Amino acid sequence: MQIQALHWTSPLISTVFFTADLILRIGLSLRVIMCKKNYGVSYAWLVVVLLVPFLGGLLYLCFGENRLSERRIKRILKAKKYYYKWLQQLAEGPQVDWSALNPEFAPIQLHTQNLVGIPAMAGNNISLLHSQDNILDSIIKDIEASQSTCHLQFYIWEAGGRIKEISEALIRARKRGVICRILLDAIGSRGFFSSASARRMEQAGIKIQASLPAGIYRAIFARMDIRNHRKIIVIDGKIAYTGSQNMVDAIFFKQESGVGHWVDIVARIRGPVVETLAATFASDWYLEAEQDTFQQIDDVQELRHIGDIYPQTAQGTSAVQLVPSGPGFTQDAIHSLLLTVIYSARKELIMTTPYFIPDESLLTALKAAALRGVRVILIIPQSNDSKLVKYASRAKYDDLTYAGVEIMLFNGGLLHSKTITVDGDLALFGSVNLDMRSFWLNFEVTLVIYCRETTQDIRRAQMAYLRQSAPLDLRHFHRRHFFEKLKENCALLVSPTTITHPNNCSAQQL
Repeated sequence: MQIQALHWTSPLISTVFFTADLILRIGLSLRVIMCKKNYGVSYAWLVVVLLVPFLGGLLYLCFGENRLSERRIKRILKAKKYYYKWLQQLAEGPQVDWSALNPEFAPIQLHTQNLVGIPAMAGNNISLLHSQDNILDSIIKDIEASQSTCHLQFYIWEAGGRIKEISEALIRARKRGVICRILLDAIGSRGFFSSASARRMEQAGIKIQASLPAGIYRAIFARMDIRNHRKIIVIDGKIAYTGSQNMVDAIFFKQESGVGHWVDIVARIRGPVVETLAATFASDWYLEAEQDTFQQIDDVQELRHIGDIYPQTAQGTSAVQLVPSGPGFTQDAIHSLLLTVIYSARKELIMTTPYFIPDESLLTALKAAALRGVRVILIIPQSNDSKLVKYASRAKYDDLTYAGVEIMLFNGGLLHSKTITVDGDLALFGSVNLDMRSFWLNFEVTLVIYCRETTQDIRRAQMAYLRQSAPLDLRHFHRRHFFEKLKENCALLVSPTTITHPNNCSAQQL
């Protein structure tokens, strides 16, 4: 049988594909090198780009850089003029008296202010809410008493259980003339937008806005896994809430994952720092809402009026500093702050987080703290709803425990609280996990609390978690099977390739 001759276009097609693949690999490799990412991240992406034809390049284009949409970039640039004017007014407010606080933490306040522009503010009252019923009861009570605005921002809003009571309280508030705005992450709350609860709230006049909309078409222009992870409630510009809890009923939320009851902590805040939380919500709403009064503002005073963003009188004794972080802000703000806080510890450092995947600099800081005699306690869940996080976290346990870090495994459910206390005098509290996603991809909010009394309240909550925890069984852990170690190291290798270090050449260095 005579072999049929190849069509004349066959070698041409092969040559075109080969040339295109070669150009893509070389071009993206040069881009990775010139972007000055973290060395581990750069090496991981170079391996992916050079060894995986076409798909490696596609993965880099989708996840290699923190790309925001052009529309969002334009709005960020426009909003910055209002932001800087507001910061100037904020700096004219009452100053913190460091003679009554631990003076060793004054440089942290200055460091943070230089990062985000927001100073520490004295005169705040912070009440910690530990149980879900207390959290929801307090929020409902404040919504029922609202007179002008109810602003709510969450990563996840899931209708069902007691969350229906929040919805009903908001509907009643809207009926008496209160403006209600709800800003939810488009992916985290994707099931809620089409729910009967959302439709009923919108029919009542409540404005519900998706943050960072995602889709296949949008993925061409913006990175889809940049998410808004903030949890903020501001009532009448006078009362604020923030912490770790999403707007979900923990009795029902993710029970199919088998991790048990989700354990959260939330702060109810009154005082001057409420203004900064109100402004953070207003800024995020401005970036998302297409048709809204926020888009017609021409003056910072008008923005204050629309968003209920006003200076507040002293309501307590706590000095607090707000740190909003995320792409488009100071990119490494929260990461830089965490390192500074860890290196400032002299006696004790206690950290709680559900998701623990530190980068090398954070790992080094934790080991250094333990090696210089600081008691470092890391409290994390015994069971996790993410297998990737579970294995990637475990890959770091050896290094930490050899340095003297105490790893405690919480067995009372999925510990979702994100807290840090330092020497019993300073605390970090908010939505930030100790993982690279929170450091560089998510929009987060953190309170730096310089008050010993409030820090001790947070530490007591940490001690309660500790009583429900058991130390990592090192003897059993060190005997784990080779394939367990392989899974851990593979998970660790995957994590940096999906994260972009802030020193990159994307257009979002605003």
